[in-house]
Amino acid sequence: MAINVNTVYQTVLYILNKEQRGYMTPMEFNSIGTQVQLEIFEKYFDDLNQQLRVPQADTDYADRVENIDEKIAIFKTFGNANYVTSLGTGSYFILPTTDIYGVNVSFYRLGSVVFNSDTLVQRLDRTDFYRAEKSQLTKPTTSLPAYLYENNKLFIKPTTIKDNIQVDYVRKPNDINWGFTVGTLGQYIYQENTSVQFDLHESEQTEVILNILIYAGIIIRDPQVVQAAVQQVQADEVNSKS
Repeated sequence: MAINVNTVYQTVLYILNKEQRGYMTPMEFNSIGTQVQLEIFEKYFDDLNQQLRVPQADTDYADRVENIDEKIAIFKTFGNANYVTSLGTGSYFILPTTDIYGVNVSFYRLGSVVFNSDTLVQRLDRTDFYRAEKSQLTKPTTSLPAYLYENNKLFIKPTTIKDNIQVDYVRKPNDINWGFTVGTLGQYIYQENTSVQFDLHESEQTEVILNILIYAGIIIRDPQVVQAAVQQVQADEVNSKS
């Protein structure tokens, strides 16, 4: 389940108002919430890399690698790459902007590239990609294809491959939005049908609120809000990695 954008906003307002620290407008909240979500999302990959280096508990629900991967899995999807012929750069495939489910997504990180649904395409760096053609032993074939990934383009060999390329990838989180109308007294009234919820795993709700409060403290120029939120975030990070 996603994190409810209204729950987060109302909690942030409650904490700020309870401590008489100020107010955050919906527009400020939407911008900050989107930034916080992206920061937490990008941190998953560093955390995963770190956890892969240490032994994991062989216990259900306690494996940190699996737990982080579960959070990333929300953003995993796949789609068909499109073949393009260009006079300047030759032929290549462009990454999908619509996934297999028909949803418009923003590409973030490339996963596996597959030909004909069952043949994994090997990724090579620029030097190996062009050297591979010079030897019959390493020359790419339709049964052992290879690709070069540069400038968000897939250059695939052999060049006879012009379709049936599928890409597994991680999409970016959607920008959050606390939708609203303005009431007769000038108050903001929440509108669920125009809102965009947080994409993050529901276990991140506390982290989202704390990080938004850090930015809130900067906006209202209250160092105590920033300090309290930073200390709690740091304590949570130590607990999660110890």
